[in-house]
Amino acid sequence: MSGHTITPTRAEAAATVAGRTSRRSSLALSRAAQELDLKRGEFDLAVRLGRVRTVPDEGGGGRRVTRAEIDRVRAEDGFPEVLRGRVETVGTRDGAALMEVTPGRFTRFARLGLVVPVNWYVNRYRAVVWLYLADEVRQFAVEPENARLLTGRTPEGLRGQLETGVDLRPRNWRGRHLGFELRQAEDPWAKAAVVASLLDPVQTVEIVRDPYERAHLDRLRPVRPGQPAPESPAASIAARIMTAQDCDEIEWLRAELAQTLIEARRHRPAPRPAPGPPDRQATMPGCPPAAWGEAMRVPEGALLGRTAAMQPEQTRSRSMLGWLRRRDA
Repeated sequence: MSGHTITPTRAEAAATVAGRTSRRSSLALSRAAQELDLKRGEFDLAVRLGRVRTVPDEGGGGRRVTRAEIDRVRAEDGFPEVLRGRVETVGTRDGAALMEVTPGRFTRFARLGLVVPVNWYVNRYRAVVWLYLADEVRQFAVEPENARLLTGRTPEGLRGQLETGVDLRPRNWRGRHLGFELRQAEDPWAKAAVVASLLDPVQTVEIVRDPYERAHLDRLRPVRPGQPAPESPAASIAARIMTAQDCDEIEWLRAELAQTLIEARRHRPAPRPAPGPPDRQATMPGCPPAAWGEAMRVPEGALLGRTAAMQPEQTRSRSMLGWLRRRDA
């Protein structure tokens, strides 16, 4: 082998050149965030909102941003202030200030689903902090049909929902998150993994019976930026938020997963181990298995001959021991 050189095919060489060219004409996400004057969290949200488009890394290293996309965003009017404004988020207190209502009223709006969170995190006190797009909060405040909600008593129908303990913030975030991830999914299997990521594992097993398909979905499962480590105290809180809870939501996701699986299977089968060679029985060189008994059988005469050959030696040993005993006596 040492004297031979493996020459790549023309297709392999072209793919290598294309990959190098693609990486030179695109930027890693961290570098793209710097080019767009955004903090990394702002940049991630801009990508999820579709404000900045990404492409797959030809080398398999995640996603990248093309130089052309960087130039397009930078050429927009009001860059970078307008872009920063589109990804600005506010919590409950700042959101209430934008609406000119109390934090309590703002929280009721969010629980009723009138404003939808775009992100969340668990603070050091293990409390969930919901974040909202500042643009959407401002838009809600200026729409005429919402004027009666900003002042006076909450309508009776909405009060009744609040009294039952309704809180649509997790569900609405999941719906928004699902849309974000589906836009990034490259093929039907990736889309199925996105849907499955919002279901309890027990629900997924009922829909996806094949263990190799489940393993493939697990490998493609999206990881949310800032998700707590599996062993951290906030992990159980995060798992509850990221898993469908309501019966109708669960049924819809189950149906969506089943349909997406049909499309994925048509696209291509899930990878599974290649069938190995049949088990080979150990064989003795030059000796078929059927002849093992004969090959391993020791002739009876050989054992007798060996015993006979040992007898004189044993007799000499006994005589020597007897002489030593008599001498010592």
